[in-house]
Amino acid sequence: MAKWKSEGLSNKTCAKLLGRSVPTIGRELTRNRFKAGVYEPLHAQALAKKRKDKAWGAKHQLKNENIFGYVIDHLRRGWSPEQIAGRLRLVEHPNDASWHICAETIYQYIYSGKWKNSKNEPLFEYLRRKQKKRYKKGGRSVHRASKIPDRVSIHDRPSEVDERKVPGHWEGDSIVGKGHKSGLHTEYERVASITRIEKMKRVNSDESIKAQIKIFSPLPPKLRKSTTLDNGSEHVQHKLLKEKLSVDTFFADAYASYQRGGNENANLWIRYYFPKKTDFSKVSDEEIRDVEWELNNRPKKRLKYMKPIEVWNNYLKGCDR
Repeated sequence: MAKWKSEGLSNKTCAKLLGRSVPTIGRELTRNRFKAGVYEPLHAQALAKKRKDKAWGAKHQLKNENIFGYVIDHLRRGWSPEQIAGRLRLVEHPNDASWHICAETIYQYIYSGKWKNSKNEPLFEYLRRKQKKRYKKGGRSVHRASKIPDRVSIHDRPSEVDERKVPGHWEGDSIVGKGHKSGLHTEYERVASITRIEKMKRVNSDESIKAQIKIFSPLPPKLRKSTTLDNGSEHVQHKLLKEKLSVDTFFADAYASYQRGGNENANLWIRYYFPKKTDFSKVSDEEIRDVEWELNNRPKKRLKYMKPIEVWNNYLKGCDR
C-alpha cells in the first residue's frame, strides 16, 4: 500500500486492490503514518505491534488472539456484536467451534470498562448509538402528514410484499440535512436488505423523484416492482415512478414508522455516519458511496449472516439468465 500511495493511488483504489473498505484504509493511513502525508510500512508495523503488546498486557474476555483481532477490527467497521458473532458462526467458520463466540460476550467485553480504543476512548464509541450504559430500545418516531395525490395505502399492498419472499419491493424515505435544505433519499429492498442512497440538493418533490429514478433506472424490472414511502410532501410526484419505470408506490400510515422498519433502521445507520445538522451539500458522492458500501457489506441476522450485497448479487445474476 505504501508503494501505491507513493504512486498517487487513491484510498478507494487501494481498498479495492486489498479487498478492504475505504474507511479501513483511511484509518490505517491516519493512525500509523510516519509524518503528515507519509506512510512508511516499517514504522506502521512498529506502531501496530506496540499497541498490540499494550492491549495484551492484561487478560481479556475473548477466546484467543485471532478472535480478539477479528472482533476489534469489525467493531471499528461499525458491525454490531450480533453481526460479528453470527458471521463467524454461520458463514466464515461454521465447522470450527474454536471461532464461535457469543454476542453477549462481546457486549460484556465492551462494557467492562477495562478496554479502550487507540484514541483512549471506551469501546462503546464503536457502537452505533454510542450509549454509555446498556438499555432497551425505545422511543417514538413522528411523521408529517401531507396531502398526497392518488395516494395508495400500505393496506392495499400485495401480500407478497409483506411475506418478504419476492425481491423487488422497496421502502423509501428522506434524510434532511442542516437547515432543512440539502438531504438524502434512501431506498431499502425488503428481501435482500440492500440500501441505496442518493443526494438531494433540496428536500423537495423534484429532487426526490430525480433521486428515485436514479436509483431504480439501472435495475431490471423484476427488481423494481414497488416502493413504500412515508407521507412527506417530497413524495407528491410519486406517480412518475409508475409512468416512467412501472414502479408501484404505497404509503405507510401516519405515525407508523414500524411499517417501513427496514428503511428506518437503515436511516439510523446512515445517521451514524452523517449526524443531524450535516450539510449534505458539502458531502462528496464518494463519501456517500463509501457509506453505502459499508451498509451493504455487513452481515445481517435475518439473512442468516450473509451480507446484503451477496444476496442481492445472486438476484441480479438470476435476472441475467
